[in-house]
Amino acid sequence: MADPSARAGMASIRTLYKIGRGPSSSHTMGPERAARGMKRDFPQADRFEVVLFGSLAKTGPGHGTDRIVRETLAPVRTQIRFDPDTQTPHPNTLRLLAYRQDTLLGQREVYSIGGGEIQVKGDPLEAEAMVYPHRSFAQIAAYCRENRLQLWQYVQKMEGEAVWGALRGVWRQMNAAVDEGLAASGELPGGLQVQRKAQHLYAQHHIDETRETRENRLVCAYAFAVSEQNAAGGVIVTAPTCGSCGVLPAVLRYTQEKRGFSEEEVLHALAAAGVIGNLIRTNASISGAACGCQAEIGSACAMAAAALGQLYQMGLHQIEYAAEVAIEHHLGLTCDPIRGLVQIPCIERNAVAAMRAIQAVNLANFLSDTRKISFDLIVETMYETGRDLSGRYRETSEGGLAKLYP
Repeated sequence: MADPSARAGMASIRTLYKIGRGPSSSHTMGPERAARGMKRDFPQADRFEVVLFGSLAKTGPGHGTDRIVRETLAPVRTQIRFDPDTQTPHPNTLRLLAYRQDTLLGQREVYSIGGGEIQVKGDPLEAEAMVYPHRSFAQIAAYCRENRLQLWQYVQKMEGEAVWGALRGVWRQMNAAVDEGLAASGELPGGLQVQRKAQHLYAQHHIDETRETRENRLVCAYAFAVSEQNAAGGVIVTAPTCGSCGVLPAVLRYTQEKRGFSEEEVLHALAAAGVIGNLIRTNASISGAACGCQAEIGSACAMAAAALGQLYQMGLHQIEYAAEVAIEHHLGLTCDPIRGLVQIPCIERNAVAAMRAIQAVNLANFLSDTRKISFDLIVETMYETGRDLSGRYRETSEGGLAKLYP
């Protein structure tokens, strides 16, 4: 697998925000995309064989990896094998083989690198897809200051006006996921007997009239709503992943309702958040299997903090500080989903991270001039920390809560 440092520039933020079904961007959306490509390229195949390695093998049944691959390749007969022991370049690796009358037509090895993105072994990264010439916050900030641009204006300059139509669709789907999650009740699928809680949290927000309690319950209700929709296989937006999809919409929904921001202002905030998420996936990882939950929830928290900073018209140094704090205080967070399901501890973590994003922005409002750590440095630190994490704590369900839960 190509090292992040080998990439020149950055891809469009439209490839960061993906609308699709949960529960996992790396374990369902990525393999689904790989299977679609295989089916398209070998239409004459009468049999497929798919081998799941690493995290895909260890938590695939809980995430529904085998189910989504079979459904995507149907009606062609598909055999799926789980190989949790063979070492591969990426922990989310699958090998797909196409046959016709027992003759091998072709095969490919695919890495599901997070956020629904995949990389095919041997395929070069598409230079034309790199629409941003910069690959660090320091470079972007210098460019913005030189040209007197806010982050959203930087995005518009690099991506063109078409980006706003795409982000409008993203925002509307985020809101739809909140509404659908709030309207739903009952038990989530998977056998853990987890009850949906978003509706209950929302119903309780008016009971205590203190501002702090109302904020906490509303933000958490929105985060639970989206995360529960993801866990149930509903349609959500990766922000930057399925497992962390509740953080950004919860923060933006609450803040828009509270402060009356326009849709246009929210789209500008989504653009700023996209820059942050783009930098993390380019220079580190947004995959729980690669770097633990810090790469998913930590990244989502940083994106939400940057979005709030943009809404409040903060300066670049304040937005950088807020995003840096958000990641710094998620460093080392493990990914240990019980039974491979994106439910415990994933759903609660979305709510906690949403509140932490608000706190990070509050700190940045009056402490940014005292900061010592840059955003670029904390991203590098997160990546190194993630690579040092034991494999048991990187979405394999072999350690932590997943191991100890009865």
